[in-house]
Amino acid sequence: MPAIAIIGAQWGDEGKGKATDLLGSRVDYVVKFNGGNNAGHTVVIGDEKYALHLLPSGILSPNCTPVIGNGVVVDLDVLFEELDGLTARGVDVSKLRISASAHVIPSYNRALDKVTERFLGSRRLGTTGRGIGPTYADKMNRIGIRIQDLFDESILRKKVEGALDLKGQILTKVYNRRAPEVDEIVGELLAHVDRLRPMVCDTGLLLNQALVRDEIVLLEGGQATLLDVDHGTYPFVTSSSATSAGACTGSGIPPNRLDQVIGIIKAYTTRVGEGPFPTELFDDAGAHLSKIGAEFGVTTGRARRCGWYDSVIARYAARVNGVTDFVLTKLDVLTGFDQVPICVAYEVNGVRHDEMPVNQSDFHHAVPIYEYLPGWWEDISECRTFEELPANARAYVERAEELSGARISVVGVGPSRDATIVRHELL
Repeated sequence: MPAIAIIGAQWGDEGKGKATDLLGSRVDYVVKFNGGNNAGHTVVIGDEKYALHLLPSGILSPNCTPVIGNGVVVDLDVLFEELDGLTARGVDVSKLRISASAHVIPSYNRALDKVTERFLGSRRLGTTGRGIGPTYADKMNRIGIRIQDLFDESILRKKVEGALDLKGQILTKVYNRRAPEVDEIVGELLAHVDRLRPMVCDTGLLLNQALVRDEIVLLEGGQATLLDVDHGTYPFVTSSSATSAGACTGSGIPPNRLDQVIGIIKAYTTRVGEGPFPTELFDDAGAHLSKIGAEFGVTTGRARRCGWYDSVIARYAARVNGVTDFVLTKLDVLTGFDQVPICVAYEVNGVRHDEMPVNQSDFHHAVPIYEYLPGWWEDISECRTFEELPANARAYVERAEELSGARISVVGVGPSRDATIVRHELL
């Protein structure tokens, strides 16, 4: 049985949590393979609404084993706060497994993240200030602290000492902040060891053995394609690999086991933080999308920037990830517009670009070229088949599909688990 990846196809916040949850009851493992608690998923089940930040969405499916892979960076305080919150609401979290090779976010990296962003001023990147970037930098600089290091205090202490030799100097001499003591950091990390130990294993082995047994493994990406550190709108990106290639490196599953890539894409476009955004709206239409779509970050609470659907980005995401199926979310938010534009290409200095411009400056100056489709006014939130949608809503989906490089297999018409139209089965 192959593995399946769920990937954000825009700048994040597309509704990956709902898509993962939709499949969660039919899969055996759900794996978070990148990022940390710098992005969240909202999952609505019946009258219950769950906001997840670090945990895989599969933790809400009783028959599923949720896994935090080696590509994730883990804030242990956030981890246990989330677990306690779910336990208090009656969710069984005992099946969670965490990679021994995942990196830990120490408190000095949270401090560095915040002061560095303030120091950048107008050149800020829009980081969440949760220590994600500095922890990934430590990983690449080979001074990071992994989950497995917490089970050998002598190794942990040596690693913290080595990291603080550098980080302490930066905090005190560059940013005029107090550098933490080694004992302080070691104590913070060791406080979680006893509770953490039963959850930790070789998750790469666990997942590969599951595939050999013909079990279904679902790989859930944090952030999205346009935030990928290699393929996103650099430098306004996250610090990890959020594409389907990152699903393999962040989980330990080989690429030849990845058989299906599901791209999650909104019926319009949003992004949080800084960086270029060709279809961004600054008018009443943008305010309407923000209000009706409740466009505020699950983790940060920051307002999301809103714009029309961008098929150039969709085609790019389809190509980079090898998308086999799109899940189009929040179609209901577009109800009530006389016309609904779709960006079909860009104009840059008088030149038309049907694909993503090759350099950052051109993308920053890209002007969207729109195709205008007639809107609809009917309430579509109760539609459960494609044929029940108004003709103009169907035409919008079909045109978006033609332009986007892969079939649209699922359409979301509301926030709840069952507010979904399945055009083609994903499993």
